[in-house]
Amino acid sequence: MSGIQHIKSALDDARAGLESLSRDEAKLTRVAEAARTMSESLKAKGRIFSCGNGGSMCDAMHFAEELTGRYRKDRPAYAAVAISDPSHIACVGNDYGYDFVFSRYVEAHGRAGDVLLAISTSGTSKNVIKALESAKAAGMKVIALTGKDKCQLGDLADVHIATPAGQFADRVQELHIKVIHILIELIERELAPQNYK
Repeated sequence: MSGIQHIKSALDDARAGLESLSRDEAKLTRVAEAARTMSESLKAKGRIFSCGNGGSMCDAMHFAEELTGRYRKDRPAYAAVAISDPSHIACVGNDYGYDFVFSRYVEAHGRAGDVLLAISTSGTSKNVIKALESAKAAGMKVIALTGKDKCQLGDLADVHIATPAGQFADRVQELHIKVIHILIELIERELAPQNYK
């Protein structure tokens, strides 16, 4: 197979995952529900926390910075924080173990009415599950973004958005960023409707 054929195959694989998601009304309904949950929290002066490992941490950071910064047009900053502070992660990882790097942050900062966006392609990341447990204990809502329809993280979340695609995590993450951008747009449409006239 030539380089061009590999590229076309990769794009076809990505397209298949996107088309599968776009045809799944139940999953699209959960995306809308997640955006509504986050918008209601922000309206009530709550905050959105996000976390994940590796590429999912990058997605968590991207989600938060688009809310605190600007997505498409100017509007007020929204209260969003990705749990990605290296000093916190190094400290907690050293003192308690890596399984606790997100949950300790949620325990310290999360409050009833806040929302956690918990991202894990496998849906089994121990530290993300522990973050969910801390969020629940604090009275927070949890949105899980995973790559498997059936997984522990999804079973425990208030809203579970699963984006199965292809054999590997990269295809799942490609759909995750689509979902994340849609969530941001839906939040803006609710909180800054003037930007979409």
